[in-house]
Amino acid sequence: MTDTAPQRRALADRLTRAGILSSPRWRAAVEAVPRELFLNPGVFLPAEGGRWRPVTAAGTDPAEWVRIAYRDESLTTQLDGHLTADQAGDLVAGSPTSSSTNPFTVVDMLEKLDVEDGHEVLEIGTGTGYSSSLMCFRLGEDNVTTVEVDPDVAARADAALEAAGYSTWTVTGDGLLGHPRRAPYDRIVATCAVRRIPYAWIRQTKPGGIVLTTVGGSWHYGTGLAKVTVAEDGTATGRIIGRSSFMQARSQAEVPIAGDLSARTAYADSERESKVSPLRLEEWMPAFLAQLAAPGARFTRATSPEGDRLLYIFDPDRESFASFRENDGTWTVCQGGPVALWDAIEQTITAWQDADSPDITAVRLHITREAHTYWVDGHPALRWQHHLIGI
Repeated sequence: MTDTAPQRRALADRLTRAGILSSPRWRAAVEAVPRELFLNPGVFLPAEGGRWRPVTAAGTDPAEWVRIAYRDESLTTQLDGHLTADQAGDLVAGSPTSSSTNPFTVVDMLEKLDVEDGHEVLEIGTGTGYSSSLMCFRLGEDNVTTVEVDPDVAARADAALEAAGYSTWTVTGDGLLGHPRRAPYDRIVATCAVRRIPYAWIRQTKPGGIVLTTVGGSWHYGTGLAKVTVAEDGTATGRIIGRSSFMQARSQAEVPIAGDLSARTAYADSERESKVSPLRLEEWMPAFLAQLAAPGARFTRATSPEGDRLLYIFDPDRESFASFRENDGTWTVCQGGPVALWDAIEQTITAWQDADSPDITAVRLHITREAHTYWVDGHPALRWQHHLIGI
């Protein structure tokens, strides 16, 4: 087996220079845990035409495998909920459903978790087990519980954790419900994105404890890292502390909008000139705001047979849509259904612009059993409340 100690030290150096790694205890973890152990049986690397090239540990030159393992990027380990690299012989198509997250993202979240010796941590989304192993090194394996919804992914993570010398509390199940085995926890950290923080996580966190997770809709961007502290009364308060991008939790993942999109938007109830270009939704903060203003909205891009760019917003649950067409730089919006999706999004983006476009870190968050409330201090128009049902 190739000794990767130099690569681990080099990774720690890069993280330190980037201002991400500051704790000596976390640096020791980065230098101790071999990332390559958590990539078996292999990974999928991006290839031409939106396809993926399978690369296995057993079938790759050891030096090349180490170079891949210590890239500063996320590495896809599963496609379509079942396919691993050892099962694919050539270029394949598919959607990533499990990955080894970029170490810069992993370590940044762990530093922001503010753990102390003796803390018990629940991790939602074991994935490959790399971040679980870092926490086991830092806190001790008896203080780490990790939940993975996919039994195959969990089995591979268990094997990798054992190879790294750890035997932690690994649970297969729905991470959105949390897990009471060791509750209440001092910290809960999620390595998947959720539309809203499940109240079960708040309930299973000690007063004064922290929940850290990516929040946002089903978009692959425009999401934020939420850090909230739980109070004695069972509420939690905090803020969005930065941008963050993770795969959606399996139970919240949505099937892409498909079919004849023009037919789905053929019967509009209104048509007008848009005050805001829908292209703003391709920017991170406007996308985040859009998901606050219209929580069920899904932004979809397409191309007409003539090659024209087509943009849509759908909310399948509320049977509403907005479609856009461009003419000489002017956008026309057509809306249909019981909810005027674009009206709500447009008003929010306009209010944000009028407030001098504050960064995502200006967004505050308060969670109760009944609702999530987001706001930006000093701007009453930038306030959103999402009521919870079926808790």
